[in-house]
Parts: sequence; C-alpha cells; structure tokens
Amino acid sequence: MIRRLFTALGAQHDRALRKLLGRLTVAAVLQGTAYALLVPALRELLDGDPDKAWPWVIALAVLWIGYAAVHYAATLAGFRAGAHMSRDLHHRIGDKVARLPLAWFTGDRVGSLSRLASRRVLDIMGVPAHLLRQLVDSTVTPLVVILTVFLFDWRMAVSMSIAAVLAAVAYRLSGRRMQAADREADRIHSDAAGRIVEFARSQPVLRAFGRTVEGHAALDDALVAQHTADRRMQRAGLAGIVGLGFVAQASFLALLALGTHLALDGSLETAELVALLVLAVRFVEPVMMTAELGGAIRVAENALTEINDLLATATLPEPRTSRRAEGTDIELDDVRFGYDGAAVLNGLSMRVPQGRMTALVGPSGAGKTTVIKLMARFFDPEAGTVRVGGADVREMRTEDLTAAISVVFQDVRLFDGTILDNVRLGRPDASDEEVYAAARTARVDLIADRLPGGWDAPVGEGGSRLSGGERQRISIARAMLKNTPIVLFDEATAALDAENEHALHQAMAALSRDRTVLVIAHRMHTLREADHIVVLDGGRAVEEGVHDELLALGGRYAHYWRERRRAQGWRLREPVAPVHT
Repeated sequence: MIRRLFTALGAQHDRALRKLLGRLTVAAVLQGTAYALLVPALRELLDGDPDKAWPWVIALAVLWIGYAAVHYAATLAGFRAGAHMSRDLHHRIGDKVARLPLAWFTGDRVGSLSRLASRRVLDIMGVPAHLLRQLVDSTVTPLVVILTVFLFDWRMAVSMSIAAVLAAVAYRLSGRRMQAADREADRIHSDAAGRIVEFARSQPVLRAFGRTVEGHAALDDALVAQHTADRRMQRAGLAGIVGLGFVAQASFLALLALGTHLALDGSLETAELVALLVLAVRFVEPVMMTAELGGAIRVAENALTEINDLLATATLPEPRTSRRAEGTDIELDDVRFGYDGAAVLNGLSMRVPQGRMTALVGPSGAGKTTVIKLMARFFDPEAGTVRVGGADVREMRTEDLTAAISVVFQDVRLFDGTILDNVRLGRPDASDEEVYAAARTARVDLIADRLPGGWDAPVGEGGSRLSGGERQRISIARAMLKNTPIVLFDEATAALDAENEHALHQAMAALSRDRTVLVIAHRMHTLREADHIVVLDGGRAVEEGVHDELLALGGRYAHYWRERRRAQGWRLREPVAPVHT
C-alpha cells in the first residue's frame, strides 16, 4: 500500500511521506522498546528488591516521554499530510482528466470517475491521518517485541515468531476476499450512481409514458445489486476480523501454555514469566488492531490502485517542441478512425480552404462530427494525417492548437453559473467590455433582457433555464470572445423557432467573418452561402465543390438537395371527412 501511495501522490510528496514514515517508525520502535523494559522492571519488582527496579523505571519513563513527543508530532504531520494530499490528488485527477482523449469518457467511466474523485479520495485521505500510523504500529511494535523476547527466552520468541507468521497468512487470505468484494462493490456503486443520474434526467420521458419508480427496472436492479454488494463486503470484512482475531487469541493461549510449562519445569522464573506474558499481551494487541483495520486498509489499497490506474492511462502524446502552423487551412489525408472497432472514417481526404466557409454534409452516421473532433484533436486518427496550416496536429502542443481553433457543438454544455460566467469561459482573462461585446454580437443581450437578473441571471444546471437556441448563442459568444482564426461548428438550427433561428444565424455570420470556418450544414441557405461543400458518405468524401457545380453533377449532393426541397413543402393537413352516400 505504501508503494501505491507514493505513486499516486507524485514526487512532490516523497519527502513529506518519508518524513512521516520515519517519525511513525521511530515512535513504534520507542513504544516497542518501552514494552521490552517492562521485563527487567517487573522481574526486579517481583523478586522482592524494588530498589533495583528504579533504573529500569526511569529508563521506561524517558522512553515513554520520547514516544509521546514523537507520536504527537507524527499525528499532526499525518493530519496535515492527509489534507494536502486530498487537495493535490483532486488537482492531479483533474489535470489528468483534462488530457484524456474523449474516447475514454464512456458512460460507466464517467460514473466511476465521480466516485473516484469523491469517495476514493476520502479513503486515501485517511491513510496518512489514521491508517499509516496504525499500520506501522501493528507491524513495527510486534517486531521489536519479538526481537526483545529473544534476549530473555528464545523459546518464547520462536513461538511469537510462528504466531506472527500465522497472523500474516490469515491477514493476507482475508484481505484478498475483502479486496475482491470492495472492487465489485465499487463497480456496482458506480453503476447505481449512473442509473440514479439517468433516472433524474429522464423524468420528462418516464412521466410522459407513465413509468414511475416501480416501473424503472434498471434503477431498481442497480439499487438491489448495490445492497447485495454491500452485504457481501460486510461479510468478507467480518470473516477477516473473526479469523485474525481467532489466530491472535489462540496465539496468546499457546504462549501462556508454553510459559506455564517452562515455569513448572524450572527453566523459566515465575517473575520472568509474568513479565514475558505482559509482552505477549502487547504483541497480541497490535495483531487484533490489524484485524479491525484490515478492511479499511484493503479499501484504501483499492482506492490507490484505481487512482494509479487512472493516472497511468495513456494520454494523447505531446511533442517536446511545437510545430508552427503556416496559415489556417485544414487538411485530412487518408484518415481512418472508428469507435470500439466500428469504422466511421475509411480513408477520408478533404480540405478546408483558408479564410472561407466550408459546409460538410452527409447522412446521419457519416462521421461529420467525428471530423470536427479530429480537427480539434479530441482524438488521434488510427491512420492518416490531420494538418492545420500544413502542420500535423500531433506535432503541435495542445495549447497552440486550441489557441487557433474554436469549436461550437450542437450539444452545448453550460455550467451552473450566470450568463456572463458562461460567456467568459471562452477567455477568462478578457475584460468586462470584451465579454459584453462578444455577448451582444451573438445576440445574448436578448437573453439577458428576458431573464430576471439580466447578465447575472443563473442559467441552471446544464443551461436548463434556457432554450436550445439560447444555449447555442452563448456557445457562439464564447467562441467570439476566444477570437480564433478557425471556427468549427454544428449548425444546430433544424428544431428552432423562427426568432431563435434568425438570431442564431446572425451570430454565426458574425463569427464566420474573416475566418476559416467548417460548418456541419443542415439548412439550405447555409449550403447556398458556403464557399466550398464536402459531401461525406461511407466514411469518405464522395463529392466536393460549390453549390451549383454539385447540383449539375446530379450525384449525392443533388439528391440531398432535392430531398431537402421536398421536405420544405411538407404540411400537416386536416383529414378529409368521408362522404356518406
């Protein structure tokens, strides 16, 4: 566990951890030595010559004072280390998550990440504050006691050594069961947490179809599994406590029987036997404490293992020196990419010309959003190259690439803060005037005028107080505030009312001015305004050109355009009543 703790906390905590371990070890050695001095002190007292015991008593008092001082300092250091480690672990996890590829963020991992950053960090926080001290005490103190007993009677010492080995075996066997039960419980708890969030977010759908709590079987099953896992974990922990406690008590009875036998046959003095039995008690007590701590130690070990696994997850590689982009054109050259073994892009080659607006069209599942994510380097392609300004994005540092690109997705994520807070996310160091200017250009001022509180109105969790078009406008305002030469976005206007669509198109037009723009197009007027159109199908670019040229070809784009024109003419009509004759 200690090795895992060093790995999880990083090199910056090595010195503090080693210092803490040193203090705890010194305290445990002083405690064990003080226990050892009980043997000569009790022997002199029980032999009827108390005056000879005074030197031992004084030495014992000095050791206990030293132990108290070191133990006090180590305890304070442990609590301080626990607080600092909790803060730094959250930072390390956050920094790591920010560098993980988006493919890592599956539904089950997001749930486990939430548990990891909350419950598991608290489990580790208790290691330096509590568990580390108790773990050192339960190992070093019995070891000192055994070594001391060798000075008085080798037979009792050998018996204690055998008991220690048996206790270690029992602890290891019970610990394996506890560790396995904790891993399974953690997996089930993460799934249950995800199901609870899913249930809360799905209330409109569930209520619309008359599904109540009793009818949501997935949540019910997850909660039942969670309860079963908790009981299984408790049984595993209880078995370890009982088993190790039995070994400890049996060991003491065996030591008592051996000592009595040695005293009766005259090879061990009665006074010395009493003193050694006192040491035997001090030997058994840490073993009993280990039995009670075994479950907590195994849980902490699992927490450390999970955090270390996260920290060891491969991230997108960063070059030592960043290659500079010469321009803002974007090129994909024979790019191949897929999700979970299912190919999405199959040798895609296309170009987004500098300073122009390129529209990307194609059927659902053709890989349009994947193209944007590859350009922004949310993933790396399995094969082929993505270039920005002639530079492979893998040869550019993340901060250099993100400084050149703004992304506006169809699924906009807003944070539970004010309108201004969410706009300022585009450039946190921007002045208030710059934030207001970007927001007004994106027509966010209309939102502020509508809501109580104006610019300081809260948007709700995920932007729940706003409509889809209003969330899009705030997203575009972010991109405008960031003010990058390249803009990539979905045109999420298909389901908007006329007012929101008009405001959104004004914002998109302002954002696209004098920039290199790639639009996933769904609207006909966007296609007409585009300087360049790329048609995706089957993971490839099957057609490229301008609107009129592609219509003249009579291919995929022309078919797409005809279907859009036909869809515009759809109308809902009242059914004609049948004529009865």
